[in-house]
Amino acid sequence: MARRRNRKQLDLTPREIQIDSMAHDGRGVGRGEDGKVVFVDFALPGEKVVYVPVMNRKSYLFGTTLEVLEPSEHRIEPKCAVFGDCGGCVLQHLDENIQIKYKQQQLLENFKKIGDVQPEALLEPMTGKHWGYRRRARLGAKFVPKKGGMIIGFRERNTSYIQPTDKCEVLYPEVSAMFPDLRETLEKTSCNDKIPQIEISVADNAVVMIVRHLETFVQNDLDLLTEFAKRNQVQLFLQPGNLKSVHPLYPEKPDALFFELKEFDIKINFLPTDFIQVNGGINEQLVSRAIELLDIQKDDRVLDLFCGVGNFTLPLARYSDHVVGVEGDQALVNRAIHNRQSNGLDDVEFHFGDLFKEDMSADSHGDWLEQKFDKILLDPPRSGAAEMIKRLPAFGASKVVYVSCGPATLARDAGVMVNEHGYRMTYAGVIDMFPHTAHVESIAVFER
Repeated sequence: MARRRNRKQLDLTPREIQIDSMAHDGRGVGRGEDGKVVFVDFALPGEKVVYVPVMNRKSYLFGTTLEVLEPSEHRIEPKCAVFGDCGGCVLQHLDENIQIKYKQQQLLENFKKIGDVQPEALLEPMTGKHWGYRRRARLGAKFVPKKGGMIIGFRERNTSYIQPTDKCEVLYPEVSAMFPDLRETLEKTSCNDKIPQIEISVADNAVVMIVRHLETFVQNDLDLLTEFAKRNQVQLFLQPGNLKSVHPLYPEKPDALFFELKEFDIKINFLPTDFIQVNGGINEQLVSRAIELLDIQKDDRVLDLFCGVGNFTLPLARYSDHVVGVEGDQALVNRAIHNRQSNGLDDVEFHFGDLFKEDMSADSHGDWLEQKFDKILLDPPRSGAAEMIKRLPAFGASKVVYVSCGPATLARDAGVMVNEHGYRMTYAGVIDMFPHTAHVESIAVFER
């Protein structure tokens, strides 16, 4: 039998530390008396704090703040009652206007360290509402008798447990106000211990909830949930299995969900399970900024990669007669085609394409792969667009706008575009898509 290694017991003695910088996850960073790097929850650069260790590794230590001895001038009182326990927000103790500056600093450090590139100029940060901005969320749910019954909320910081909450300051207020009623309704169901999560989407015309359940609801359960939906004027869907099992409970035939991009006279339909940007106000700004930066001319051929339901593609088609959108989820492609037709933009092309596959062929993915384009927009997931970046030279685009939710993968891809493909990174900037969290959304412009 393999011999277990004896781990040295963690010394929980509180100790002081000077915080010098901020890590990508929002923790303060300093060095202990032994020179080891220490990451401290809820500590800010410039502060001296007392912390207690929570995890020890060979070259670094994690700790959490017990007392702030010398506070930063940018420290503020968190608005949320469960800040520090809930893992949804980690920066509520930092002034909102300073949060975005740290995110910009993080973006620039990633460019330098990972991509060995720097933008020629910085764009002004894109900002909006700091509270009540979030229109999508996934809540955890669990029946815990020792905590009084049904609890709903986000996961706790650094654990898989759910932090009970009756109010969320970053969700749309009308959704947050439903929490107590939702919790009480779920608790009354016969299978309250078999409901692991609730997904929420807010469209311009409706609020939607999807209740995941691992056991079949009896009729009384369905009546309870229907009454909740009627009281709160929400579309309620049930999910007994995978995403294909999602179906409406109330109303039986719900109105189609949509959001509008009014500047471009575009209405985009989506399903409750579709991806849309979390922050609707910032999304409108982002679409406008991306189109402005691309500087579209009527005869430009434009390619939108990772196009989703057409969030960028359809507004782009207001300026160019030659727009192609490509997406790796066939269901989203189908929705994009529907949105093209409903907005009277029949000349826009949408194609399915596995954009993470390096050896795509025109035979299986469409002739767009062999075409030339003047302008390209990229909006990939957090993992970036490494495979598509390798193909960029073949498209021949003079300008590329890259929207990113992962600064490290943007920096990686930017390094290839600049150092291998001969582009200049003319502009880059941060987008305040997720205030009070450590998530960094950004945009970069590349030109031949």
